[in-house]
Amino acid sequence: MAVQTGLGEPRGPWFISPELDPDGRGWWDAPERDPGGRRPRRLLAALAVVALSTISGAVAGGVVAGRDGAGGPAAASAAPVPAELVTAAERTVPGVVSVLAGGASSGSATGSGFAVDDQQHLITNDHILAKGGGGPVTVELPDGRRFAAEVVGREPRSDLAVLKVPASAGLTPLPLAKPGATRVGEPVLAVGSPLGLAGTVTAGIVSALDRQVRLGNNRHSAVQTDASINPGNSGGPLVNARGEVVGVNTAIATIDGNGSIGIGFAIPIDQVQQTADTIIGKGG
Repeated sequence: MAVQTGLGEPRGPWFISPELDPDGRGWWDAPERDPGGRRPRRLLAALAVVALSTISGAVAGGVVAGRDGAGGPAAASAAPVPAELVTAAERTVPGVVSVLAGGASSGSATGSGFAVDDQQHLITNDHILAKGGGGPVTVELPDGRRFAAEVVGREPRSDLAVLKVPASAGLTPLPLAKPGATRVGEPVLAVGSPLGLAGTVTAGIVSALDRQVRLGNNRHSAVQTDASINPGNSGGPLVNARGEVVGVNTAIATIDGNGSIGIGFAIPIDQVQQTADTIIGKGG
């Protein structure tokens, strides 16, 4: 089956988890010993962690169609949705935007972002801007209005950036969860624009905390979730049942690059808040 029109050919870049050894294999494919004490072949393929922006109309990481048109594995099933998540979604969607960086001459990338204060500052991922080649940044609101966004500041090591749109945008800022309050097993929503589908909400749980992943040359301590996140979700919020942001969706894991396996990663809110406060303090 051909790739859907408009999505282009799925492609990298690929980022390797720090748990992998130099030849790209991980601890989870450790061989079992045979009776003679010899080690047979590795059993499983390596895990790759991929950034979640969508580049030049092509899927840039994670959930992709398989090679030669073969479909990738389906994502893991999401957790049941508690009633309070419906309210959380209603509160969150109005504060989430689509982000387009760059243009025809510099290359382009799309992702998501969200309002963080009443001054219309927005949080997003730095890798969206980087893949946009330093070109102009446009933000599309839930109601379809578009605004040119000012880049207030960027922090590549944290993979975070702060944008600002005019006051007339009137975006609703999202509340932030208290640092250290997130718990494994609590329900969460991922909100953003996967594959350009603005206002998409998916549900899951917090699968793990302080998960070490590596994006490019930088190691990140991430919130792991099984909420379905895909290219274009990058920079969007991961929120709890109270509608509080617990992290910024940034990457997913794949096996052999063939698709989502229900393992996503978000930058924890304490790091997000600290970085955003520093950028806003410097940039105004």
